[in-house]
Amino acid sequence: MVKRTFFVKAVWDPEAMVFYSESDIEGFHIEATTIDEFEEIIFGTAIDLIVANHISLPDLAGTPLRDLIPAILWQRPAFPVAA
Repeated sequence: MVKRTFFVKAVWDPEAMVFYSESDIEGFHIEATTIDEFEEIIFGTAIDLIVANHISLPDLAGTPLRDLIPAILWQRPAFPVAA
């Protein structure tokens, strides 16, 4: 069965003054200076990495499309970050 749910978390690094990613998406490592930029990168690259690194050709051939569409659990940090 194809994994359908992945997570992405933004972690603030006060020393580098960037958000960096924690994720179970293979190959997904990002840094961004704002949470808006971080979110833009998620939506621009995460699906491609999931397809490239987590779905095999046999999965594509033998799994109904509705079972291949991944969900990405993303939640903005709950507190404002002082820059």
